[in-house]
Amino acid sequence: MPRRLVDLSIAIDNDTPADPPPMRPAINYRDHAAGAQDIVGMFAGLKAEDLPDGEGWAIEEMRITTHNGTHLDAPWHYHSTMDGGKRAITIDEVPLDWCYRPGVKLDFRHLPDGHVVSAAEVEQELARIGHVLQPLDIVVVNTAAGAAYGRPDYLGRGCGMGREATLYLLERGVRVTGTDGWSWDAPFSATLQRYHQTQDASLIWEGHKAGRDIGYCHLEKLANLDQLPATGFEISCFPVKIKAASAGWTRAVAIFDEA
Repeated sequence: MPRRLVDLSIAIDNDTPADPPPMRPAINYRDHAAGAQDIVGMFAGLKAEDLPDGEGWAIEEMRITTHNGTHLDAPWHYHSTMDGGKRAITIDEVPLDWCYRPGVKLDFRHLPDGHVVSAAEVEQELARIGHVLQPLDIVVVNTAAGAAYGRPDYLGRGCGMGREATLYLLERGVRVTGTDGWSWDAPFSATLQRYHQTQDASLIWEGHKAGRDIGYCHLEKLANLDQLPATGFEISCFPVKIKAASAGWTRAVAIFDEA
């Protein structure tokens, strides 16, 4: 049976407003002519025209954070501890067994921007798609942010997963989740309004902070979730292994059999 691969990852580039301005990456593209000069400097007596077509290598120099592009957050990103007081694991310590598992898609595209998803709404969506969560299922959330990627309003689009919704998943053995939004939580613009109204600091990053109770990872800035069925696929999301880091970039891919 043929298998279909769906790329769930966005590209890292200089132009797309996928992060707040201070956090955007910067890529310097060095072409084959610049690469030829690198090689000339390594071999005494060599001239650029001695190389095939006068070309060397092309490389890129990047200023980047581990949270640019599609990435997997480690529990260390959310807090210094997890599982009720243990040291939170960093991205190089995330079990690989968490990162290639059956996927489940929750469709919350109908929910308004800034909405905080509740446990009851997760339960209702699981009932709608007829799925009972299994330990280590990878649960991804399709929000209104996915269709807005590449536009200036992307950062403020989509719903977010609240503390109780996140714990609902974690208590059932889920250890990797994901979203097509900029953050697993509601957009900061919406959280800021709620904080000003209530002065309740527990509302800030509440979905992330659930990792203090039960350590977990999540994928942010996923793409093409609208192309996935609700179930019946696998997700591969192995992170780049960066020592003691809070996140690692991943080429997240959905894999499923085509009828």
